[in-house]
Amino acid sequence: MNKNLQTLFFYHEDTKHSQQKYARSVGYMDWATQPDPFRSYNGAKNIVLPLALENTTPPYHLLDSDLPCAPLVRESLSQLLQFSMGIAVWKVSGESSWALRCNASSGNLQPTEAYVILPPVLEEQNSKSTIFHYTPKNHGLDILAEFETSFWDELPDGSFLVGLSSISWREVWKYGERAFRYTNLDAGHAMQALTISAKMLGWKLTRLDNICDKDLNYLLGLKQENRFFESEIADMLLVVSTENVSSSLSIESLLENLPLRYDGIANKLSSKMQEWEIIPKVENATSVMQVPQKSVQQSKVLREPTMESKAVIINRRSVHVMEAETSLITKKQFHTILKSVYGSLDGKENSAHLVLFVHRVEEYKEGLYILVRNSADKEALKEHTYPSFKWQESELKNLFLLEERDLRVSSKAVSCSQEIASDGAFSLGMLCSFSDQLQAHGAHRYKELHWECGAIGQQLYLEATSIGLKGTGIGCFLDDLVHNMLGLRDNRFQTLYHFTVGRGYTDSRIQTRVAYENR
Repeated sequence: MNKNLQTLFFYHEDTKHSQQKYARSVGYMDWATQPDPFRSYNGAKNIVLPLALENTTPPYHLLDSDLPCAPLVRESLSQLLQFSMGIAVWKVSGESSWALRCNASSGNLQPTEAYVILPPVLEEQNSKSTIFHYTPKNHGLDILAEFETSFWDELPDGSFLVGLSSISWREVWKYGERAFRYTNLDAGHAMQALTISAKMLGWKLTRLDNICDKDLNYLLGLKQENRFFESEIADMLLVVSTENVSSSLSIESLLENLPLRYDGIANKLSSKMQEWEIIPKVENATSVMQVPQKSVQQSKVLREPTMESKAVIINRRSVHVMEAETSLITKKQFHTILKSVYGSLDGKENSAHLVLFVHRVEEYKEGLYILVRNSADKEALKEHTYPSFKWQESELKNLFLLEERDLRVSSKAVSCSQEIASDGAFSLGMLCSFSDQLQAHGAHRYKELHWECGAIGQQLYLEATSIGLKGTGIGCFLDDLVHNMLGLRDNRFQTLYHFTVGRGYTDSRIQTRVAYENR
């Protein structure tokens, strides 16, 4: 086993929560060093984008149909960014206020940054290709670099790139050593938020999977270390286009004429930072060449008529309390939510399966279920879990009842004693093919598995919202207690993210303020 994989397996085991101990963190909120959730580049010219709140958007249920493609202009670019990475609303309690964004984030700490690489389409670009940084606080773009390139000749007209990066410190500040997991879950949330926002414009989104992280860091200017106080690392590069694009597209011609130094100095997010030795180690271990995965057709879901897509996105919330007495949902609602994540969300073969703790679903027995999202893993799942499991197929294809019993106490226990896991209609864990994937695809795959789970989480949020329900991602769970419930004895499969769906309690003491109301 190579050194990078050894680092990852050690990190994953060492950052598991258990009944005996939680993963190491400071253990309290050091408010004096709380990171600024908004990155800006001091000295870079900022372009303020037009707001898209008044734009008419397609009904949510039609997003998987063949919608007409919007042209790539200032207004469509603005809409894409606002309804994916922008601020949805502000929350106010007393003298405190905080922004909720369209892309969900662990603890609302927002480690993910977005960069846009555009051909010359805006008048401010001086007829050159441009690298921008998206500034969600004012819904604008920092101009970082301008250059000439022939790269766009390889793509359909109207194509451009979005790069996502992560500032792990924002999560480390609260969650300590486990934070790298949450940072990459958040990157997956952002990727799916962009996917949905692109669909609203009739655009398609493709994640390139043959890119070296070194090249991506170079493209986004993140290795110009004298421009940064905190470490920021590149995650993924996405092509947004009117057509499907090969995920193996080369960016070599894009890299040829980049300036040596970009404009702007990144703002300092905290006065000082905690040092956690394992975080840069695991970042370095995963900053290697990606190994392309098998491509499959992306999921298309037929839905019942529902609200306008922008309303679903703007009204998505995480809830802290589920109302057990009102959280009974219908079989149809249950199936709608699961169908939305049954197929591939990013055009890559699924690695995550959903282990469901069903509490309050009409026509479903209380119990432990599994939704197998990749049939190739079914026999291995049967072999590695308890032989006593029923594997009784339900009305929904590839959803199996494993064990019939009341799991409310168990689901709460494995979710760090959080009642949201037991008081909703159902909760779930995302069980990934783990050691085989890392051995086959290399260390970078650790990040990609978390991206897949984060994307599932974002989709579950939106799907629940579209039918009048609420959801919440759960990053605090007792890893091996979940594995023990399933009979898993090795790391062939590992749970990477949890989620719960039901009817949430709204705290009337917290007020909601419209985003960008000063504009």
